[in-house]
Amino acid sequence: MDYSAGKYDVIVIGAGHAGCEAALASARMNCRTLLLTLNLDNIALMPCNPSVGGPAKGHLVREIDALGGEMALNTDKTAIQVRTLNMGKGPAVHALRAQSDKKAYMTSMRRVLENEPRLDVKQASVERLLVERGRIQGVVTTTGARFEALSVVVTTGTYLKGRVIVGFTTFTAGPNGQLAAMGLSQSLLENGVDLGRFKTGTPPRIHKDSVDFSKLVIQPGDAELPQFSFLPTYNPFLQGKAERQLPCWLGYTSREAHSIIRANLHRAPLYSGIIEGTGPRYCPSIEDKVVRFAGKEGHQIFLEPEGWETKEMYVAGLSTSLPEDVQISMLRSIPGLAKVEMLRAGYAIEYDYIKPYQLSLSLEVKNLPGLFSAGQINGTSGYEEAAAQGLLAGINAALKAQGRDPFILSRSDAYIGVLVDDLVTKGITEPYRILTSRAEYRLLLRQDNADLRLTELGREVGLVDDERYRRFDAKQQQIDRIKQTLAERVVSPAEREFQAVLRQKSSSELRGPMNALDLLRRPELTFADLIQFVSFAEDVSGEVAEQVEIQVKYEGYIEKQGAQVARFLKMEQRRLPDNLDYELVTGLSTEGRQRLILVHPLNLGQASRISGVSPADISVLMVYLEQRRRGGQA
Repeated sequence: MDYSAGKYDVIVIGAGHAGCEAALASARMNCRTLLLTLNLDNIALMPCNPSVGGPAKGHLVREIDALGGEMALNTDKTAIQVRTLNMGKGPAVHALRAQSDKKAYMTSMRRVLENEPRLDVKQASVERLLVERGRIQGVVTTTGARFEALSVVVTTGTYLKGRVIVGFTTFTAGPNGQLAAMGLSQSLLENGVDLGRFKTGTPPRIHKDSVDFSKLVIQPGDAELPQFSFLPTYNPFLQGKAERQLPCWLGYTSREAHSIIRANLHRAPLYSGIIEGTGPRYCPSIEDKVVRFAGKEGHQIFLEPEGWETKEMYVAGLSTSLPEDVQISMLRSIPGLAKVEMLRAGYAIEYDYIKPYQLSLSLEVKNLPGLFSAGQINGTSGYEEAAAQGLLAGINAALKAQGRDPFILSRSDAYIGVLVDDLVTKGITEPYRILTSRAEYRLLLRQDNADLRLTELGREVGLVDDERYRRFDAKQQQIDRIKQTLAERVVSPAEREFQAVLRQKSSSELRGPMNALDLLRRPELTFADLIQFVSFAEDVSGEVAEQVEIQVKYEGYIEKQGAQVARFLKMEQRRLPDNLDYELVTGLSTEGRQRLILVHPLNLGQASRISGVSPADISVLMVYLEQRRRGGQA
């Protein structure tokens, strides 16, 4: 029998990366918030690799930080190695990636949650949703505790009816053998939410002392220690010393390993029919890679340490659900792993997810006001994608509870906007992963300028505190001052030392005076080349110098992309009526009409990105809107 257990503004179900961000955002926006988790000991668990960031994912983490979220800070505090990827390419695709101490990451995040005012954290399994008159009212746990709330955020990850698969062995569980959430799927279905089934997987874990590292290639961290957060943090493991970082190791699978896999495909759940859910294309299992790329002699693997206090290592690139004995044989056929001891077998996991066409751009379920969802339950993969959605869902759940308008990020605002728009508008047929190629305005959406793009927005919703905003404002002002100083410093051809620098950098010598700002536009010159010839009234931080250099060098390209954004925003401003009946709009194609009814876009821009909606359909909608305008209809 149910009993009343408390009333809150916002309830968050699940304490993975999405749930942690959602709960913290809600509480920090002055909403009394409850975070419910299956196991208090597994808050912020990293069930897959112990890393954060990478291409596009690192952009998400910096955007989370700029808006006032927690993932970047927590990663900086618990990192055991940090690298900036793609430095040989342009700044749009530079990407920070960190290895974290898995246990420390969890402990640190739990500490933050437990010390957040207005946030209660409790262990419970949610059995069903409380819904009255088509609106969410709260949740009921398996023990009958009834918690009431104005908004509920579901962030159940891969736990929703989770099924773990290793060879022919299957059992009900969440990641790492944890409890699965079994009742909530039925409650969602009963309330009209359409569910699908996806699959993901993880590789085996091995013992460090059983590895022959002489046959692997060391992958050290950066010589300096870049941070995800725009705020300073202290890492007790590294203590500001780059040389303390733990290395990763690069290796390759072998022909023998591939032969072992091919000889056992009849025992592989992926090919025997045991696995029913669709898996992620961008993170395939090793058996899938061996079949699809039959001529390839070796696939990359990375051995990643899981923490300072453990010998356990993660074998990235070797995700598998093959039987345990096959996994051991495969591992021992890889150079450097001939005597390896496997600590945990790799496995696949199937789980229920919400088909995201049912969500609005605020991540609210359209036909169930007050219910929001975030993370892998929305069909995504990755900690970073989950945390980004969690932050957005938490913000909007709080705004809903406060009777305020939703907070929506567009594709031109942030990678978070790209992620959500892709899910809601374009739909998915496999677990979604963010990529830099998905962002058409990626030159504007760089990881280095996430704070300049988003901190003001975070301040407006109430997430950015005074200290963060003070630092942000000081940085903005310093960038402007430095650019002004460069513009005022005129370099003369008579300055021989500067001419020598130009010759050294293979840059044309000056034949007339030129200001330092224009000189910085030259591709071969850097801010560091100029700083010895320009007197600044203040110390220039590394991040300010980087920002000045990028803004000056790429000014023309940035302006061009800004013009593209302006055209994009014109379409986004052409709103479609909330109650528009597409059955009454003559001239739409059958497929276009069906997709428009399914997604129910907010504006013409969103409508134009729906798969199956043609340019001709958009023209029909434009004519329809004009006719409504002339007829005096909103």
